[in-house]
Amino acid sequence: MAIKNVVFDFGGVLLDWNPRYFYSEIFNDDEKMEYFIQNIVTTKWNSQMDRGRSFEDCMNELAKEHEEYRDQIMLYRKGWEKMLKGEISSGIKVLKAVLNSDKYKVYGLTNWSAETFPYAYNKYTFLQQFEGIVVSGEEKMIKPEKGIYLTLLDRYQLKPEETFFMDDNKDNVAMAKSRGINALVFTGTDENLKEISKILSLNI
Repeated sequence: MAIKNVVFDFGGVLLDWNPRYFYSEIFNDDEKMEYFIQNIVTTKWNSQMDRGRSFEDCMNELAKEHEEYRDQIMLYRKGWEKMLKGEISSGIKVLKAVLNSDKYKVYGLTNWSAETFPYAYNKYTFLQQFEGIVVSGEEKMIKPEKGIYLTLLDRYQLKPEETFFMDDNKDNVAMAKSRGINALVFTGTDENLKEISKILSLNI
């Protein structure tokens, strides 16, 4: 069955988000910053906010566990906008080709806090061209939980076999495939873009 819908992940595909962009200014010491990011404000910790918990609750809870890092932890929300550096050119190249083709409807499926997503949506106006976006923080569930994929399909009445999904996380891609969605890990390499071009019959 032909692809009719293209679904983009945002962070790591279209937008470059990394806490190092902010905390490099705070620590001025790469080794100390890396320890802090790898062991304190971890990806797993951040995923609580992607699942719908407030920044305030998560920061306060973590600061109680790590008093020695209280000041740095409590800056996390204030510094969040600096963590979002900008567009990822390879992903934007794919998006533009898809939007310009008029062959597909375009959707988003992103792990993102409901508190900070409006900032990204307003700053990066290409997001406003999407037919629909499912944001994990608003749904209170995150990829790769199967429910968020079903939410996307049900809400926009998409048939999985007519849908193609790109994500930089292999676990998220694997779950999409298990739901019957055509899916590919996005790396942004020339080879990766060629593969996407072939699947979508586009010149990217």
